[in-house]
Amino acid sequence: MCRSIKTLRAPVTPDPQEADIRAAALQYVRKVSGFRAPAAHNREAFDAAVDAIAEATEALLDSLVVRGAHVHQHEHEVASA
Repeated sequence: MCRSIKTLRAPVTPDPQEADIRAAALQYVRKVSGFRAPAAHNREAFDAAVDAIAEATEALLDSLVVRGAHVHQHEHEVASA
């Protein structure tokens, strides 16, 4: 695993921001593809992979239940509404 990707789930990172999620997705795609920055002919595939992984990461974080952790931000917002 890429050592520069930090843990984004609570309680390690209580409220990961979109920038944190995108940075992790970018690091993952760089590691898997072997490219720090893709050539022009690979840019679309590279960017699409970052978008898809960021989306999947956000969905994962939103659905995780960590025993003993504080209430997830999304659950807190729903409860407050």
